[in-house]
Amino acid sequence: MNFLSCPWLWMYLGALLMLLELLAPGFVIFFFGLSASTVGLCRFAFGEAFDLTWQLAAFSVFSIVYLVFLRRWMKKIFAGSVETSCADFANDNVGRIGKITVAVNPPIAGRILLGDAEWNAISETALAAGVDAKVVAQDNLTMKVAAL
Repeated sequence: MNFLSCPWLWMYLGALLMLLELLAPGFVIFFFGLSASTVGLCRFAFGEAFDLTWQLAAFSVFSIVYLVFLRRWMKKIFAGSVETSCADFANDNVGRIGKITVAVNPPIAGRILLGDAEWNAISETALAAGVDAKVVAQDNLTMKVAAL
């Protein structure tokens, strides 16, 4: 069991655990890696006096301390904020005026150019290409249009 007392083993284990945090959600494994790295540093500092029993005990204590005290603080740093929006994306284009690019012949849909984007367009009346039309309703990616 002498290989467990090698300080570099603890450092490598710590780095591996911290990298594994990238693959797992929850922000927990990172603190075990931080504990392993701390034990490796302690092993470097105290040498042979910091034997395997002390290393395992220190790993347990550091893991608990880091999880209890640092996790809450660091989670606040890395967590983003959520902003609510009152935008009505379902009716975002209603009221806009655009140009018919592909003729609308009910029940066959055409196309309307709104700004720099082209959308599917339906209408109750036929609309020729090139005329201006107003969006009166929106159903997902299809605009219901009427002649001006």
